[in-house]
This record gives sequence, C-alpha cells and structure tokens, in this order.
Amino acid sequence: MSNKVLIVDDKQMMRDSVGSTLQRAGYSAVVASDGNAALSMVAKHRPAAVITDLKMPEMDGLELLSRLRQADDQLPVVLMTAFGSVNDAVSAMKKGAFDFIQKPFEGDQLVMVIRRAVEHSRLLRENAALRTVTSPQGDTPVLVGKSSAMRQLAQQIHQIANSHGTVMICGESGTGKEVVSRTIHAHSSRRDNVMLAVNCAALSSNLLESELFGHERGAFTGADQMRKGRFELADGGTLLLDEISEISPKLQAKLLRVLQEQSFERVGSSLTMKVDVRVIATTNRDLAAAVAVGDFRQDLYYRLNVLPIVLPSLRLRTDDVPLLAEHFLLQLAMREGRDPKRFDDESIRLMQEYTWPGNVRELQNICERACVLSRGQVVKAGLIQPWLIAPEPMVLIQPPGQPVAMPSLDQTQSAPPALMPPTASVSTVGIRPLEEVEREQIIQTLGYFSGNRMRTAKALGIGVRTLGLKLKKWKEMNLVAQTI
Repeated sequence: MSNKVLIVDDKQMMRDSVGSTLQRAGYSAVVASDGNAALSMVAKHRPAAVITDLKMPEMDGLELLSRLRQADDQLPVVLMTAFGSVNDAVSAMKKGAFDFIQKPFEGDQLVMVIRRAVEHSRLLRENAALRTVTSPQGDTPVLVGKSSAMRQLAQQIHQIANSHGTVMICGESGTGKEVVSRTIHAHSSRRDNVMLAVNCAALSSNLLESELFGHERGAFTGADQMRKGRFELADGGTLLLDEISEISPKLQAKLLRVLQEQSFERVGSSLTMKVDVRVIATTNRDLAAAVAVGDFRQDLYYRLNVLPIVLPSLRLRTDDVPLLAEHFLLQLAMREGRDPKRFDDESIRLMQEYTWPGNVRELQNICERACVLSRGQVVKAGLIQPWLIAPEPMVLIQPPGQPVAMPSLDQTQSAPPALMPPTASVSTVGIRPLEEVEREQIIQTLGYFSGNRMRTAKALGIGVRTLGLKLKKWKEMNLVAQTI
C-alpha cells in the first residue's frame, strides 16, 4: 500500500515543515496549497492519508473533508487546527475526520497521528478486500502485526506453506494458533481443497478415534450407519489437530501410523485406506516435557515436530496491540454494518502496558465489549481500564480450617485463572510444593462445579483429558478420594 501523505495548507512554511517531518519518518509527502488542488492530487497520487489545515481561503478544511469523503470514504483525513478552534475540530470529527492535531505540535505527535491514520486506511482496505476473497473455509485469515516477532512468523509461514511436511504450532492459549494454521493452508498448494479441524481435548478417546478415522455400521453401540472420518474427508487437503497433547496412548500409536504411511482403517473395518492429508498440530503444552515424563510418545513427537512454529504471547509484542485493536474494531463494524469505532491514545497506552494473560483472544473480547458499551465513536480509557486487571489465582494457600473463597461463575467464564505457585503475599502461611497447591486448587474447583470436569477444566484453563490424567494419578497415589 502507498505510504504517501497529502499535505494541504495555504502557507508554504507549514507545508515544508510537515513534509520534512513526515519524510524523516519514512513517508512520501505530496503537497497542495488549496482544496481544489488537493482534490486533483488525491486522484493522481492516491495517498494513504490526508492532513489539511482547517482555515484556508476559498475551500476550507471542512468542505475539503466533505468532498474527500464523497470521493473515498476510506481515506483518513487529519485536520490541523489553531488554538481556540477545538469546537470546529470536534464538528469535523462528527463529519468523518479521522483525527485532529492542534497547532503548535511536536514532530513526534504529528508522526504518531499520521502513522495511525495510514494504518487505519490499510486495515479498512484490507477488510474490504476480504469480503470478496474467500477460501473453502470462509474469509482468508489475516495476520496482523508489524513487530519483529510477527515479521519472523510471516517469513516462516512463507517458507513452509507449500511444503507437505507436518507442522507443529506451539503457544499459549489465545495466541492465534488456529489463525496461523488456516493462514498456512490458505497459502499452500492445497488451498483449493478442504481444511478440517478437530479439537482433540473435547472428545473422549473412543469418540475421537471415530471422529478421526470413521467407523463401519455396527462397529459399536449406536453406530447405526457408516461414517467417514476427518482423515478421509480431508483427503487432498489439510487436517488441523487442535490440542494434540490430549490424545490417548492408543490413538497416539494409530496417529503415528497415519503420519508415517498415510493409511488407516475405519473403526470396525479391516480395509486399509490411503489418503493424502497434510497435518497441522497445535498445543499449549511443552510436548518435549510430556515426552520426558512418558505422557507423550517420543516417535510421534518427532513425526509431528517436522516444521515447528512457536507463537509469541501478546505481552512480548505489545507494539502490535494498536494494530490488532483497530483490526478487531473494523471487523466488528463490518459485522454490525456500522462505522468503525477507535480507541483514544490513553486507551492504547493502557492496553500496551497490560500483560494480556488471555493473549489476542482476550484483546478481541475487550474490543467487542468496548464496541457494545461505548456510547460514542471514540472508546475512552475510563471505560476499558477496569477490564485491564490480570486475574487473581482462584486459590493460593489457605490456613487450615479456613473456607476457600471461590469466584463467581461469571468470573471463571470470562477470565480462567492460571495455576500459580505461592506468592510473596502469602509467605507467612508457609511454603508448600507446587503440585500440592495445584492439587488443592483443582479439587476445590471441581467441588465448586459439582464434579463437572468440563466446566472445571475450562475454568482452570486446561484440557479435560489433562484434568482426568491428573485425577487418575492422584487416585492411584491415594492423594484424593476415589469417588472424585
């Protein structure tokens, strides 16, 4: 996209000053001395943004804004205003101006406003293009970010997309593993074929086996007809195995064979079927550590980890927060058929200082909440500040005999707590092993949800199978009641 910025001002000194500042920041500046010349320059140069003085002879900044909006409502226009013209600037904002900057201003302030305007333009046009560019799964996925981590990720995807090797994507929950998976597929030679996904943690071992490999009629109780599995249905395309760490040892062995030989049998059948499927696996666990303790097959780990990708957490790339936030606001505006809202500068600062335990998914949720609850087009810091508080662990170390305060159901659903070791704030109670603290937290959370393992696992931010394996281990060691 163009990095040209059109500068409109009837005073040459101002045009030269603004142009020099933007050129030093890497932008290409074009200038116009009045509104009519600006309209011609826009048609000729197609700039990424326009910055114009408010007070000009013949055609002032407000009229130019109106004419530009009629010609291209995706072109961001920034107004320069003198002291005392704030009311006019606010009026301009209501008429569609992207932002205004008050004279006199610092160079850094100017560059920041223009940078946001240019990025706003890019995202608007990118989202408009996505309405017509689709894949078998819907809109082509978009990776948003300009940090060094995201540039490296984009390079990795470019290198591996057309390979047929198995991809292992690791990262914390909410970092965008599925988006990266779909991006790889969308840029691969298989993009015209189907991409299917299976959440390995959401199904029991028997159901997952049937889901992956299919079954014959009568293979088990309730199998009243033949069913094709995901490997068969994804032939020629891509299969995403989400939360691969949660599959049982039996299925690990069967999956290893499929990866090695590209063949399998449906449940209840002796007929071997050959397929051509590219597998992408994702996990939020350290699989190498799981291999070390015997929870995951080493040979399967090496077969899956042919092309590894590690996604950075959002707290390690906070430079991308403004871009992601604007991207989500634009998506929401498209979905609702409304003009996009935007965060004010103080909101952006707060979000960049936040640690984002829920990563990109948490940011997306906050953007949607802000769109619903913000009364104006600009989301203020005061609205979002109460939401930017890292969740407390549900249970730390309680003195014997004291009741444990559990969070409300709404709290557990909106921000699952992490399993954490003791902190300094409870050091007076005494130091206990981390596994003991973890066990106590899990058991009490399980009791809070009346034994419901699915809701317990969701509240704790772990897989249902992981929860089951922990409980099984503790039962065998007589550390928990056998009835749990």
